[in-house]
Amino acid sequence: MTNFKNTQIGNLNEIGKNYENGKAFLHDLLGLTSCEISISSMPAGIKLPFNHKHKQNEEVYIFLKGSGTMTLDNEVIEVKEGTCVKVLPEAIRTMESKTDIEYICVQAKTNSLEQFGLGDAELC
Repeated sequence: MTNFKNTQIGNLNEIGKNYENGKAFLHDLLGLTSCEISISSMPAGIKLPFNHKHKQNEEVYIFLKGSGTMTLDNEVIEVKEGTCVKVLPEAIRTMESKTDIEYICVQAKTNSLEQFGLGDAELC
């Protein structure tokens, strides 16, 4: 057994063609045990057809390309390349793209992080 696993999801601008609903979920592809990470592509002019919230996971959206809006608890915020948004589980959310959007979404259980960055590192 190795201490790592890798995968190839292809070019970000082709995720919408190669994965269901324009999202590559890394949980299954890499066997993740501490979070879910999705890499997504949304064409211009798309509005998610539903609002949703989570039971226990907060999400962090990292926008890599494009622009649009997120509606969070009825408040609309603009998002674009370089925008990062933390969303707590209870927040009701949806998204709409103005241009083609590419983004990463990380989901993890709220208040579960105990160590991070160099605090979890050892020199070898």
